[in-house]
Amino acid sequence: LYAVDKLAELGIVLTAEEREAVEVADFGLSRLAESGLQLFVYVNTDRYCAKELVLLPGQTCPEHRHPPFEGTPGKEETFRCRSGLVYLYVEGDATDDPACTPPPGVYTVGREIALRPGMQHTIAPGTLHWFQAGPEGAVVSEFSSTSRDELDEFTDPGVVRT
Repeated sequence: LYAVDKLAELGIVLTAEEREAVEVADFGLSRLAESGLQLFVYVNTDRYCAKELVLLPGQTCPEHRHPPFEGTPGKEETFRCRSGLVYLYVEGDATDDPACTPPPGVYTVGREIALRPGMQHTIAPGTLHWFQAGPEGAVVSEFSSTSRDELDEFTDPGVVRT
């Protein structure tokens, strides 16, 4: 699996059971090389979550937000780039000459934040965002409050997250 190999290159060792738990998400679009990601969840409790997100070169995670649930404001997440380059797009003034073109779908936010290894950015709950890997792909560690991926609200009605 691509994600397992990329994590191993970074010295991140997964047990056999953990390797089996790596999720391949294509968001119901059936265009994995273009829209999707692979992820491994270390922990997801009612207080915090930690994941590794692995993207192929140029692969995009579609635009979405993390809405409030069960009396919480929604998921707050910090992305820390471990390898490669990832372009994060969030609400705010659009970048004049963005590095990325999103794949087919609905994308409405355009403030670009380039994250290289060792750089990180925190996304407030309810903030629309999407991200795309650079030409070498990317590995991003995500640290967040509780994750309920099935509740994510995608801008594109064709996207399905289960």
